[in-house]
Amino acid sequence: MRKVKQVIPSSKVNMGGIILDQPLPTASVDQIDPFLLIHHWHNVLPGNQKQNEVGVGPHPHRGFSPVTFIFKGGVHHRDSRGNDSIIYEGGTQWMNAGRGIVHSERPHKKVAEEGGEFEIIQFWVNNPAKFKMEHPSYQPLSKDNTPVYSSENGKAKVYVVAGNYKGLEGKISAHSPLITLRMELEENGTLDFSIQEDYNTLIYQLDGELTVNDSEQTKAKDLIWFDNDGKEEIKISANKKSRAILLAGEPLNEEVVSYGPFVMNSQTEVMEAMRDAQMGKMGVLIEEF
Repeated sequence: MRKVKQVIPSSKVNMGGIILDQPLPTASVDQIDPFLLIHHWHNVLPGNQKQNEVGVGPHPHRGFSPVTFIFKGGVHHRDSRGNDSIIYEGGTQWMNAGRGIVHSERPHKKVAEEGGEFEIIQFWVNNPAKFKMEHPSYQPLSKDNTPVYSSENGKAKVYVVAGNYKGLEGKISAHSPLITLRMELEENGTLDFSIQEDYNTLIYQLDGELTVNDSEQTKAKDLIWFDNDGKEEIKISANKKSRAILLAGEPLNEEVVSYGPFVMNSQTEVMEAMRDAQMGKMGVLIEEF
């Protein structure tokens, strides 16, 4: 089985007043190519708020794909390309920023006004240089439209978002070879994976307790980073009810230069992105509530 390279506990970060768990990047791990960042936001919203008072308002991106997995509640996505959609628990919002887009991400109106549990994971997938300046796109995926694998004993489920798992093909079209999965395990549930040996692979654990490869014990908010040691097999089993995601991808092996919401291949390209955003070339988003 593939060896565990490192177990990385999440750190708390403050992003504009929103307290998040961040397992990537860290002080010692800048990226796990092509994955640049992982944010886990889990909160109970108090209610009696307007939708424009919660979440993240209009902001630009260029050069990568910000992806949101929704676990509790719903996320209202709006962007400067005219997309306007709400995806609820179990769904995915996959946006390719391409040459530039402005979007907002807010808890949906009902949970803002009435309160309730809200939980998402957002991760950033770097785009190959040849695709960084293509037209932006947005792919919404509901839970009902996500292919799901159930183990024989019914104690484990895998929702296939992108790539292939046990013959199930994800509905999302990515810009490089990827596997992105959501996993739910009851106590004593087990899952096995066969991941291409050259793919960088990680598991982020939302909650519960897992045993990885029959030896490594992991806990809530741990990131498990696997070695590229020529082996393909990974196994996890749940010591108690657990949720996790698996991200695996072919490394791009390209220079990464980033500044805030822009991820490019050179400092010049980042400066151009900043200029284009300031000039309105990434579009304009005026939210209506």
